[in-house]
Order: sequence, then C-alpha cells, then structure tokens
Amino acid sequence: MGVILHTITLKTYLCCTNFKYMTMFNKETYKQRREVLKQKMGSGVLLFLGNDDYGLNYGGNTFRYRQDSTFLYYFGLSFSGLSAIIDIDADKEIIFGDELTIDDIIWMGTQPSLKEKSHRVGVEHTMPSTEIANFLHRCVQERKTIHYLPPYRAEHKLKLMEWLGVPPAHQEACNKFIRAVVSQRNYKTAEEIVEIERACNVTADMHIAAMKVLRPDMYEYEVVAAMEAVAAQHNCQTSFATIATINGQTLHNHYHGNQVKSGDLFLIDAGAETEMGYAGDMSSTIPADKTFTQRQRQMVELQNAMHYRAVEALRPGINYMDVYDLAALELVEGMKAIGLMKGDAHEAVKEGAHALFFPHGLGHMMGLDVHDMENLGEIWVGYDGQPKSTQFGRRSQRLALPLQPGFVLTVEPGIYFIPELIDQWRAEGKHNDFINYDQVEGYKDFGGIRNEEDYLITESGARMLGKKIPVTPDEVEALR
Repeated sequence: MGVILHTITLKTYLCCTNFKYMTMFNKETYKQRREVLKQKMGSGVLLFLGNDDYGLNYGGNTFRYRQDSTFLYYFGLSFSGLSAIIDIDADKEIIFGDELTIDDIIWMGTQPSLKEKSHRVGVEHTMPSTEIANFLHRCVQERKTIHYLPPYRAEHKLKLMEWLGVPPAHQEACNKFIRAVVSQRNYKTAEEIVEIERACNVTADMHIAAMKVLRPDMYEYEVVAAMEAVAAQHNCQTSFATIATINGQTLHNHYHGNQVKSGDLFLIDAGAETEMGYAGDMSSTIPADKTFTQRQRQMVELQNAMHYRAVEALRPGINYMDVYDLAALELVEGMKAIGLMKGDAHEAVKEGAHALFFPHGLGHMMGLDVHDMENLGEIWVGYDGQPKSTQFGRRSQRLALPLQPGFVLTVEPGIYFIPELIDQWRAEGKHNDFINYDQVEGYKDFGGIRNEEDYLITESGARMLGKKIPVTPDEVEALR
C-alpha cells in the first residue's frame, strides 16, 4: 500500500516542485467567475469534468497533458484526475481528486495536497475521486437536476455513463449551461487580455523566426523546429498542431516532410499557448526565395486587401458575417481585375462563387482554446443558437455574431487554388457566370496563401494583439 502524501507548506512546494502553481490568476478571479455562473444558472448541480492523462501508445507514455478549458476557467487547476461540483441550491463547491502516493512522488515529484490546491482557487471542500459517483447518485435520489457540458473525450463519456447511468448516445448537454458558460468566456477580462497578448507576442516571434530561416532546399520540418524552439524558449507550448507547408492549398496540412524548392510559397499557421492555457494564432505566407515572383506578389497583395478591408470594418455592433462578406467582395473584385472572375461581384458573393478561392471562414473566437469553446458547439459560441448557412465556404464561418467589446477573434482570409475543387466545379458547370475557368487553369500549380492576425474588439473599434508580423510583400521580403 502506498503512503499518502502529507500536507506540505506553500514555501516548500514552490521550492521543490515543477508544477504550475504560480501561473494562475488570484483566487478571487475564480470565485467571482463561479459566482457569476451560479447567478446565471439559478439552481441545480453543475458537473465539471477535468481531463485525465491519455496514453500515446501505452499507458505510461502519455500525450502532453492539457486540462479542460472550462475547468481551467472556473477552477484554474492544471492537474489530471480532477472533477468538480457546484451545488447551487446547497451553496457548496467541491473538488474531487486523489492525493499522491509515495510511488507517485518517486516518479513525479511532490505536489501540494488536494486541499491546498483547492484553497488556492477558493474552494474549501474536497473529496476523494471515488466519492463523486456516490455524491451524484444522492443528487439523483434527491431529484436535483445535474447539468454537464458536451463530452468530447472518451474518458468523459465513460464517466458520465458510470456516474449518471447515461449511455454515450444519450449524453445531451444542457443548453442553458452551455449558454451560461459562453456568455462569460466570450468576454475577455483585462487580466485575460494580458495573458492572450503574451501568447500572441510569442506567436509573432515564431513566425518571424520562420521568415528569417526559410531557404530553398530546407525541409519543412526544419522550419517547424525553428518555430517551436521559439515557443519553448518562452516556456510555451504550441496552441495547435503547426501547419508549415509548401502545399498551402490544403487548408490543414500537418505533414512536414517536403523539401522546399526555389519558386515555392510556404504557408504557416501556428500559435503559442501560455502556461495558463491561453492561445495565440497567426498565419503568414513566405516565398522560398528572397522575393516573391510577380504572380505571387499580385495574389499576396490581393489577400492583403481582403485582410485589411476586414480589419478596417471591425467595431462593436457589426455582424462578423458581414465582415466576411466584405473580404469575399474584395476577393471577387480583385479576381475580376486579374481576369479569373467576371460578372457582378455582389451577386458572385451571394451565390458563393468566391468560395472556389476562399473555401473557409474569416475567423473565430480565441482565448483558452485556439478555437474558443469549440467543444461547446459553434452553434452556441458563434451563432447564439441560430442556424448556420449551408453554402459551401460560408458554412465554415465559425463566427456570425454582432461583435462586442471584449471579444477576441482572428482575421484570416485566404486565397487557394485547389486543383481537385477547380476540376469538380468546372465539370459541373458551377458558377460559369462568375468564373473564367480557362484562366484559372493556369493557376492550378499556385498553392495557397493566408495571413492572420488576432484582434480585441474595444469600445471604439479594434486593437491588434501582439507584435506585428510582416504581412505585405515588402515587409516579408525585408526579412528574407
């Protein structure tokens, strides 16, 4: 039998451990967040499922640990094996978890006790992890309503089945709970903005490092190594799997084994995540050579025009779908000037012809998740419960709300020449009134370009977060 770890003092803990304890907000922040949530919900039992360690290829070799973001938001503790309850009617908050045994200490080092961890975030009641099932069973017997958020990991689904007797196919989350969480997390506080901006600064440094190091004959993974070294130097992780590719026409290309050739365009989409879990997310497009070709420059300048037309429109009250339309309109007008599109630009956007070159959305919310709260459902986070468009391209827009002060979002229009999509649309005769397919054929080897920045909506407009990364051809070439 293992020996239970006794309580250690805070001073000892800070001196002898490597666990994230100081990278948290003040306990009053977490207490206030929970109090607001309780007021929004009114009654019932709120169940928060923390994340466990996950085996990569066997149990002892785990993936990098990442706590559930909603658990982080309300309880701040980035330790595996925790769950929490807020019993609103009983005015009681409980964190469930286990103390370390001597075997754990040998392999992992010491930690504060569960009670010390909980006290750090203003929770006074703790119980062993095995007791949560009994607690929830009593709640069911007492006819208390138990609310939980959409489970997105297998362990969560199994726990809900064990604790509540609800099979995975019937684990329907409470929409009221989802909306209450979204209505808090959508609005970033000043202390959150500081942390997000730190992530954005490191993200910018990652992109700048890539612009300086990229050369023909390098492999994509060498550029990735240079970028992710920057994140590590700032004690950050990556906020998502890095995209760094000569095949930018593939939107989420995580393969890094290609050799870069002279004449290639190199698309990067990468971000840093701070110790507290806040994300940055930026994209950039770099020529393999020191300068862009004339054709590359022309397309990058058009993408820049899309980007800045969107940025100039950012302000409280404007619907982000309307900003998407402005970027799409700029694309069509530019493509007409080049000779790749024709007809009325507004009609082309209305019919969705622009999506041949711009098949994704303009951006998304960002915060504790790079796509903030995506596990709660885009329909709630980005649409407030309203139905999404089914139109190709537009259906990938993740945010279609009137912008409000406190929102943090990305702006990331792109231009892509996807041979398979071009061939399909041409064979179907799709949007012949708007697309000059003969001219488009000559661009099937072009690839794709995207630039992306992160913005905070303010009372009077918007503010870019983090250092500025080079966007225009002249700015990028100056670092080459």
